[in-house]
Amino acid sequence: MITLNTRIFSIFFLIFTSTFSQHKYPTDYFQNPLDIPMYLAGTFGELRSNHFHSGLDIKTQRKEGFKIFSIADGYVSRIKISHWGYGKVLYVTHPNGYTSIYAHLKKYSPKIEEYIKKHQYKKENFEIQLYPENTDLQLTKGDVIAYSGSTGGFVAPHLHFEIRDQKSRPVNPLLFGIKIEDTIKPSINTLVAYPLDSVSQINSSNAPLQIVSIKQLNNGNLQASKITASGKIGLGINVFDRLNGALNKNGIYSLEMFVNGKKYYGHTLEKFSFSESKYINLLIDYDRYANLKQRIQRCFIDSKNILSIYDETNENGFINVEDGKTYNVEIVAKDFIGNQKKIIIPIQGKKEPIKIYKSIKETPYYIKSSEFNKFSKDGITVAFPKNTFYNDFYLDFDVKKESGDVYVHEKIVPLNGRYTLTFDVTSYNKERREKLFIASYNSKGYPSYTKTVKKENTFYTSTKSLGKFSLETDNEKPTLKLKNIKPEQWLTNYKKIVLKVSDDLSGIKSYRGQIDNEWILLEYNPKYGTLAYDFSDKKLTGSKHSLKVIVVDNVGNTNTLETTFYKKDN
Repeated sequence: MITLNTRIFSIFFLIFTSTFSQHKYPTDYFQNPLDIPMYLAGTFGELRSNHFHSGLDIKTQRKEGFKIFSIADGYVSRIKISHWGYGKVLYVTHPNGYTSIYAHLKKYSPKIEEYIKKHQYKKENFEIQLYPENTDLQLTKGDVIAYSGSTGGFVAPHLHFEIRDQKSRPVNPLLFGIKIEDTIKPSINTLVAYPLDSVSQINSSNAPLQIVSIKQLNNGNLQASKITASGKIGLGINVFDRLNGALNKNGIYSLEMFVNGKKYYGHTLEKFSFSESKYINLLIDYDRYANLKQRIQRCFIDSKNILSIYDETNENGFINVEDGKTYNVEIVAKDFIGNQKKIIIPIQGKKEPIKIYKSIKETPYYIKSSEFNKFSKDGITVAFPKNTFYNDFYLDFDVKKESGDVYVHEKIVPLNGRYTLTFDVTSYNKERREKLFIASYNSKGYPSYTKTVKKENTFYTSTKSLGKFSLETDNEKPTLKLKNIKPEQWLTNYKKIVLKVSDDLSGIKSYRGQIDNEWILLEYNPKYGTLAYDFSDKKLTGSKHSLKVIVVDNVGNTNTLETTFYKKDN
């Protein structure tokens, strides 16, 4: 028997949990990290290559050098400087347990910069990772901690900003009260229907089918033409969102699908963990993305997909269409503010003969995803640990003897882990082997260095990429020359020495600079191909100085530049 007290408690519990869920993030604790208008180039949870975007990309008017503020009291808990990725990044831990992250920085505030350079000179390395004690670099809300930039590779000026919880999971920063102006509805551009077993069909097709007949209704929503189907099917859409003041195609906040009024699917980009982010490749139609560079978000859940972003669903989003029945499907995309766009898809259950089948290319190399798989051909071996792939399939593996090119399938299948590609190099002499490396090729046919481990008679690489590979030879040393100065020049009024550096094949592995035989901090900018030294780093004595810079590529080719310059004492 349910008592009155039980009912009262149940009602109170529902009200409390509902209120708590709406206010579980503090909305007045943090300030904005910049004091310029907040326009976004990227939103939280946006679909990126192999991962979700973990923060906000805040526009900085195509310029660098804007002040960045600590969004609350706290302390610097981590600093990382690297040539790629986040570039110069700063982590600030706050008393309420959250950590804010600021990436692609140009430089840090003077106190933090001094702390970093002391460790860089101690380790004699520009790339560095530090974990200060909680008393080393304490901050007050509103303190200037850095200046915006574009470090981290081929990156346009902007601030990448994150908030992470106590378990280091990125949380949507907009949930903390950061305001973004947005009155624009999401845009739905493409609808794709998927037969999900060998006997299902959509408009007589057993292969995925793009529904091209879509009209716009008076209220701005969309309606697809009626489709006929039978069996187990799924639907997916390509969708993006725009915000006021920017033309960027951003990600949406939530996606839902209803069948005859009942919710069958839903996901919300509130937070996620980095370990699950790769499962984005099961959220999207990976084959279509690989071929057309279009991301279709599937409104059904693959059995291997462990993403935590999903709401409660019915049948994991699969629609079982029965002959003679009608189904009204609505897919609703929303942005964070709540602007929404809907597409309506009427479905008529009708069992028809299948006229178009999925094409499956059978090869001698069948991948059983739950097992270890190893194949060899003409001196080339590929080895896939179990669960390298999500599903079983025929692997297209080939070796061209004439060219030496190796093909490990097309880049149309997502990988869950790394595999090993091994080349037999017994036919090459010792001198030739020294200059060889394993190269992978991009879609335009350009080779790039893949980390190559060299054993006595074999070279191998561990990779998460499919496609074309080969052994390439790099006999050319890197190019290295002075950019903003000349030999024997007086540099009294100069703030920096800048050099141009490049390597067209295997790429730059390391570099080292010295002035008067002492290590100096050179900052490598891969976007511009420069190495720069700032004279403010250390005091020079005397007026005549020697500069020596050594650059090494990934197969050991070395170039050394030596020159003399003159500069009065700092």
